[in-house]
Amino acid sequence: MPAPLSNDAVRIIPLGGLGEVGRNCNVLEYQGKLVVVDCGVLFPEESQPGVDLILPDIDYLKNRINDVEAIVLTHGHEDHIGAVPYLLKLRNDIPIVGSQLTIAFIEAKLQEHRIKPHSHIVVEGDVENVGPFEMEFIAVNHSVPDALAVFVRSPEGNILITGDFKMDQLPVDGRLTDLRAFAKAGQEGVDLFMCDSTNAEVPGFVRSESEIGPVIDDVFAHAPGQIVVASFSSHVHRVQQVLNAAAHHGRKVAFVGRSMVRNMTIAAELGYLDVPAGVLLDLGYMRDIPENQRVYMSTGSQGEPMAVLARIASSTHPKIAVGPSDTVLFASSLIPGNENSVYRLINGLMRLGARVIHQGNARVHVSGHAAQGELLYCYNILQPAFAMPIHGEVRHQVANGGIAVKTGVPPENVILAENGSVIDMHDGVVQLVGSVPFHEIYVDGSSVGDITETELKDRRILAEEGFIAIFAAVDAKAEQIVTGPHIQARAMAEDESVFDDILPEVTVALEEALEKGMDTYGMQQAMRRVMGRWVSRKLRRSPMIIPTVVEV
Repeated sequence: MPAPLSNDAVRIIPLGGLGEVGRNCNVLEYQGKLVVVDCGVLFPEESQPGVDLILPDIDYLKNRINDVEAIVLTHGHEDHIGAVPYLLKLRNDIPIVGSQLTIAFIEAKLQEHRIKPHSHIVVEGDVENVGPFEMEFIAVNHSVPDALAVFVRSPEGNILITGDFKMDQLPVDGRLTDLRAFAKAGQEGVDLFMCDSTNAEVPGFVRSESEIGPVIDDVFAHAPGQIVVASFSSHVHRVQQVLNAAAHHGRKVAFVGRSMVRNMTIAAELGYLDVPAGVLLDLGYMRDIPENQRVYMSTGSQGEPMAVLARIASSTHPKIAVGPSDTVLFASSLIPGNENSVYRLINGLMRLGARVIHQGNARVHVSGHAAQGELLYCYNILQPAFAMPIHGEVRHQVANGGIAVKTGVPPENVILAENGSVIDMHDGVVQLVGSVPFHEIYVDGSSVGDITETELKDRRILAEEGFIAIFAAVDAKAEQIVTGPHIQARAMAEDESVFDDILPEVTVALEEALEKGMDTYGMQQAMRRVMGRWVSRKLRRSPMIIPTVVEV
């Protein structure tokens, strides 16, 4: 644990986003006041059955929720804004600071949670006093419009937090990453550079988003039937290019999926999405036009089981079905950990006869994160004293740190932090001073934080190994078994008759426990031990075993 923070130091505590791609959240503290920069969610892996979302460790903020001055959002992706409603449930009057589109996205999300936010819109170039810090907002290019980097000034030093960014020189919306503002920050002095690491292992430069347009147009030109395009519901630039291709080829587009409809409606109303006249059509009217004029812009590109694309692949969507003449285009990246789900989805669509185009067989996606060449430019422009790679797995952070060293940052000044690390900055000197307890907060339906690692382990055992229940009723005074033991199994490959061999031994164990005067818990454990040893030796399995003994 770190020592208490003195009044002449700034403290940075990452509560998510390090060692992983998702749930980005950093807390800045100065003189007892806190500012939260981003508050996103992480999507579960297959090893976390039943979990809907994973939150930053906002429990750290519970006891200090009244010290939180503001939540600053860099852009509108779920891994940066998705956990804001859960933080505001601790205190709903925390001001939210962000760009126009980011604020619009989060306000729509908060409306679903019945929370009325206190929003403050900023634009690039604005300088605002946010809590104890002065913050300057800098335009950066990303795969969602209106993204911002944040230059944080304090008496103890300056911090530049990039958020997610790249240096697309031909962006669809014409909004470049403001390298002049980066250069000004470098001249003023960047004591700590907190930089996006996601593509730090990728050599060269990320391709321009504008290069995707001709690829999408070519797909549309050669598609004989319906087209389904799957992408992130906030990827306005990608949707724009789909709309442009549809207009060029005389097709109509329907947005499908609640988040896609919501976000694109917001983007169009605010002028971030230019909808060609006559192209958009309500989903309900799509069946009235020929199949070779239909385009469905949907969610579900990551294989989410309840999303639109998964329901199309399983032939359970009430309004959309695909067949041999149809084309499905995955116009998004593959998030690490989702590979199996996505490939399963692709196989399901191809089984229906659809032609499937994805990142693996066509250049239908470009990343929204800076590659090595772009990061080199940043480090050389800024010349930071200290570097702290954020937003990425450990391998990405290490690669980002290596780039920092190549550009002159001393190796000892590269901080490879983890979630829960505590980093202090005093008089421009930055050092790792300890860590605070960090734990996972799972959202499971309407339950938040009630699912523990132990319960997830039980779920994995149930899914992978099966379940055995043993029931018996006893008369403890007479030291007799009244009925049972009865054995039932679920999710086991073997017929229940296989337990005939072990039933006598389980019965003997229960009788011996009765004779010893054990309570019902002791009797249950005696049966569990016998069954556990046998099933491990005989069936090579480690199922969940639930023995129940009732006294009558």
